[in-house]
Amino acid sequence: MEKYLVPVKCQPENPKPKRRISPWIWSTIELTGRIVSEYRHNLSGLLMQSYSEIGVFNHFYHIGGRKCPTHKTRLATDGNTGGPFIKRGISAVNFDNKGVYLVSVTKSGCLTVHDFEALYCQSNDSLKCLGEDESKHVLHTSLNQNLDAVRWNPANQDEVACASTESNKVLIFDIGYFSIKPIEVLRAGSITSIFGSDIRRGLCDIAFTTIDGSRMIASDTLGIVNVWDRRMNVFPCIELTTVSPSTINSIQISVDNQIIFGGGKDGIVHVWDLRGGRTSTAFQSNKVFRHPPLTSLKLASMLGEIESLKAQSEIVAKEIHSINLNPSCPYQLAFHLDDGWSGVLDMHNFQVTHVHCPPPAWLNGSNTSTDMLYLRKPSWLPTNSVYVVGSPSDSGIHMLDFYPSTSSPCHVNYNEDFQNTAETNQPSKQNRFIPLSKGVTACAAHPLNSTVVAGTKDSALLMVSQKKASVN
Repeated sequence: MEKYLVPVKCQPENPKPKRRISPWIWSTIELTGRIVSEYRHNLSGLLMQSYSEIGVFNHFYHIGGRKCPTHKTRLATDGNTGGPFIKRGISAVNFDNKGVYLVSVTKSGCLTVHDFEALYCQSNDSLKCLGEDESKHVLHTSLNQNLDAVRWNPANQDEVACASTESNKVLIFDIGYFSIKPIEVLRAGSITSIFGSDIRRGLCDIAFTTIDGSRMIASDTLGIVNVWDRRMNVFPCIELTTVSPSTINSIQISVDNQIIFGGGKDGIVHVWDLRGGRTSTAFQSNKVFRHPPLTSLKLASMLGEIESLKAQSEIVAKEIHSINLNPSCPYQLAFHLDDGWSGVLDMHNFQVTHVHCPPPAWLNGSNTSTDMLYLRKPSWLPTNSVYVVGSPSDSGIHMLDFYPSTSSPCHVNYNEDFQNTAETNQPSKQNRFIPLSKGVTACAAHPLNSTVVAGTKDSALLMVSQKKASVN
């Protein structure tokens, strides 16, 4: 039996106490007032552990004293698993730059601008009343078509734009006006087919540049990214093209407003450079300039280069639901696929550096056919390099540690044994799944306090944050 016993190591008489945090780190923080990224990463595990659902707000709203279309659709399909799911759910949510307002759009066609402070204060009792004070809404209107994208204008926080895959128009609203009609409508032109008929484009995602708010960008169902100069025309002045007419579900603009990224239904990430060719003069001409991508990256091929991943799973091309640039690390482009996989594409070396592969939906007996009707839209927290993703199979969200280092548990070169040995005195770095009361379709993180607002499949809003505590 002696061979199974582990000898006890002799401890010194006066062991030196272990410090969780180096005194030099504390000194640096006190002197500069800035928290170093490594220290912030060490605390990210504690941050994720503090999150939980603190509020539920069902879309039981009215327009002109009558139930809004989203309200009617939800009542008609509640309790009916075979109902018309395609007209249900929140398709996108977005905060303005200061976190004062939150905007949401639904598949049933409702555009709603919420006062975030009123929403947050009401979350104390929302788990009981499951309602929201409609009088606090800044705007609530129905556009009589499904809505798939919404975005604030960073240069004008009174302007919010929305778009639909059923229409080639971008509708821009000004919440400073007491009007439910758009102040401007941008149009993407139709394409003439070989049979002579016009093919209408549907718009999947939209974005503003941060230069002056006059340049608007939208991806469409025909594999084209349209770029408008609002000062010139309501039609695009630039069309960024791809080789195949595959739908581009998601777009992102680089910090310098020169590089545009697009994630396609065919599993390819396209990259365009607005400085290339004659694009610099395109905004001064009435002609439509067309430009191919600078490069196109097949995610399936890049994932197949990760030996440990390839050995465990068959890598096939999957639809890209969303791409997002990390606000705290601009060269990290996160992607989310329709099978629930998430990861990070390093745009410096064009390599996949982080991957998260949850169990497939069928393993839990989930109805994957209904989930295919939704494009899941994750969000980064403003700091800590934490990626918040709605689960495809469970009611909840994954908070993923995508810190740009091998110390991240999602990094492809992460060594769990080494990290456990080297950081015995540090808070554990791990991903966390937060169970919620409803299935999530879209997430948005508050730009200042990192509160997460999640849109759900039944058109409700869930607030996920640190639990509130009274101070005596």
